[in-house]
Amino acid sequence: CGGGLLAEALAALGARVHGIDVVAGNIVAARQHARAQQHQITYDVTTIEELARGTQRYDVVLTLEVVEHVANLAAFMAACTSVVKPGGILAVATINRTLRSWLFAIIGAEYILRWLPRGTHQWRKFVRPQFLRQLLEARGFKVFAARGVRVNPLNRRFSTTADLSVNYMLLAVRSNGKTAPADTAPSI
Repeated sequence: CGGGLLAEALAALGARVHGIDVVAGNIVAARQHARAQQHQITYDVTTIEELARGTQRYDVVLTLEVVEHVANLAAFMAACTSVVKPGGILAVATINRTLRSWLFAIIGAEYILRWLPRGTHQWRKFVRPQFLRQLLEARGFKVFAARGVRVNPLNRRFSTTADLSVNYMLLAVRSNGKTAPADTAPSI
C-alpha cells in the first residue's frame, strides 16, 4: 500500500480497507495520515505470502506497481490470487517488457526526468501482459479488462489507453473457489 494514498481514497468511498507493505516506514506514514484524516484503515507490515497463510479473504485485491519488483513472480501471484474470494477481483498494474518501456520507464522516468531514483526498475523484471494473463488463468482467474496507462510528462497527468506497451493494468475475476496448483504456472 505504500504510504496509503489509494487506501485512503478507497476508504473515503466506503470500502473496508486492509493495506499491507513490507516497508515499515510506509506503514507508519500511512497510519499517521489515516488517523489525521480520520479514516478507519487496517495497516500491517507483512508480505502477501504471509497474509495468504491466514484465513482472511478479500472481495478486491490490488497489486499496483509491485510485480515488476518481486523476485519470484509465480509465487507472488499465487499468494495474491489465493487471498481473493470466489467471484472477487484482482487488479494488477505493472510495466510491459518492451523496448518502449525501457525507453520511457527507465531512461525517461529515471535518467532524464528523474521522477524515480536511478535503478528503481530492472527491465528484465518487467512483465508482458500475455504472461501475466497466463499466470492468472492458471490460478482460476479470467482477465476481463486490460488498459494501458500513459502519463503526460508536462503536467504529470495520467490517462488510460488501449496501448499496453509501457504501463498497463489487468482486471481479473476469480471464476470459482478452486485454484490450480502453483506448479501449473507457465515458466518465465
